[in-house]
Amino acid sequence: MKDGKGLNRLSAEEERVILHKGTEPPFSGEHVHNKGRGTYICRRCNSPLFRSDAKFDSGTGWPSFDNAIQGAVRKKKDEDGIRTEIVCASCGAHLGHVFRGEYFTQKNTRHCVNSICLSFKPEKGVKR
Repeated sequence: MKDGKGLNRLSAEEERVILHKGTEPPFSGEHVHNKGRGTYICRRCNSPLFRSDAKFDSGTGWPSFDNAIQGAVRKKKDEDGIRTEIVCASCGAHLGHVFRGEYFTQKNTRHCVNSICLSFKPEKGVKR
């Protein structure tokens, strides 16, 4: 269901994470172990953010991606002054943080995303 601004209505927990920069507990999100092929989209505005071929198992408890769809994710200095926050470039929804230098993949980048910030759109003809 949409709100008056054309954005999806959020539950109280979704608001806590997406609008107030919260974090869901590790290993609690619906997308942590999803191995389906498709696209992860913003729960707030439905903009495509990550493709499933960029997802990898980091063992950290949150969905991890070594690449975002070009122009879909904006990076900014986190309020803690140390980390880099990632937000949806379309609506500004908080997604999580990006880390470099961990060597999980050849791209050496981990977009650590809260599952609650994402919806999954499977490829046509592919079961989840």
